[in-house]
Amino acid sequence: MDPTAPVPPEGHNAEGAHPQLSPQEYAEYRRLSKAAAVRHRRLRYSGASLLLLLALLLSPVAVVAAWLDETVSDSDRYVQTVAPLAEEPAVQNAVTDRLTNGIVSNVDVKAITEALGRALQQADAPPLIVEKSQALEGPLKSALTSAVRAVVAKVVTSDQFDTVWIEANRRAQAAVVKVLTGEGSSAVQASGDTIVLDLSTLTAQLKQRLVDAGFEKASAIPDVDKQIPLLKVDKLNKAQDAMRLLDVVGVWLPVVALALAALAIWCAPAHRVWLMATAIGVGVMMALLLVALAVARRIYLDSVPPATLPPDAAAVIYDTLVRFLRESARTLIVLAVVVLLAAYLYGPGRGARVVRTAAGRTTGAGGRSLARLGLRTGSTGRWLDSHRPWTTGLVIGAGALALLLWNHPTPGVVAVVFGIVVLVLALLGVLAAAPGDAPGPGREAGHPTRSG
Repeated sequence: MDPTAPVPPEGHNAEGAHPQLSPQEYAEYRRLSKAAAVRHRRLRYSGASLLLLLALLLSPVAVVAAWLDETVSDSDRYVQTVAPLAEEPAVQNAVTDRLTNGIVSNVDVKAITEALGRALQQADAPPLIVEKSQALEGPLKSALTSAVRAVVAKVVTSDQFDTVWIEANRRAQAAVVKVLTGEGSSAVQASGDTIVLDLSTLTAQLKQRLVDAGFEKASAIPDVDKQIPLLKVDKLNKAQDAMRLLDVVGVWLPVVALALAALAIWCAPAHRVWLMATAIGVGVMMALLLVALAVARRIYLDSVPPATLPPDAAAVIYDTLVRFLRESARTLIVLAVVVLLAAYLYGPGRGARVVRTAAGRTTGAGGRSLARLGLRTGSTGRWLDSHRPWTTGLVIGAGALALLLWNHPTPGVVAVVFGIVVLVLALLGVLAAAPGDAPGPGREAGHPTRSG
């Protein structure tokens, strides 16, 4: 009888005969049981497919949301993102040009040349010299621009500029976050659709300083309106709502995507195959995210007028701002490849069997070499050999936990952790093969079991 066939109802004999069921009725029973099993299997595949599809569609959105939330709300991460811009030559040139033009535009070179002409006329200078003085406007402006640019460039390329750049960005980010969240004690706050300057802290300090200076009656100064309206923003409420939504989505959307993927693998009949499909899907979605970032880069560069920002500076700014997002996508691609490789090697494929056999023979040979050298593991080696599935799972779980707890893992970190896991598994295999006694039943030397 087929071992996969459904068990006959209670009272059937080995041939399926039953006093109350004819052979035709029992055949119908088996057909209905198989149909029910097929429907159940199809239902599991359908549910797993739907869950996996949702997880894959959410994965790039979750990565972008987490990156955006962290970059906007985390001051240290934001500063870490923009800090390299201060040392980029293209950005330094753009800043130098902007500052130079701003300074030179505030100097009325024409008025200077006109004043020089009037002074020459009053000094009875020859008309030719007076006329020549009016032509000095262009050379004078050019010389002034060169001199100012040299000074500004020296400042922008100095170490002090890096410090000023980082501190300015930190303060700007903190002020923006406090305005968007409506929280904190910043002097710049949001009141309805208006951004106001709160002078309460400054007023209290001023009154205290007056009292300390001998003006005791200053403490009786009545409170006045301490908020000065700075800017009215029609869509400030919408921006604040978007910030609150980003705080929620940036944290929970990655968790939801991961939970959906795990649930899809659990629901699917073939867990290992479904794990491989999930790894492939995540890798593909992250590759599409990198392609989307490349397309967005071209759109951004085409939209920035060269007069506003030089193309090379715009390219450097874009690449710097999204570099952590690109790194996250590449990290997930490397992680997907590692998971795919591990799931394949655990399966029954011919290539996987060859790799497992070669690994088992190598660790076995290493263990026997240790035993011949007198480095026997004894009961510890026998315990490791009999508990290979548990130790393997523990090492892999430790590697996964390390990546989960690692702050912003990079592709290099994933590769290093994977290498450490493989090295530890190989070391455990060598120790398990060096107990110093004869191989147990069913485990000949150099021919490991499947768990090895």
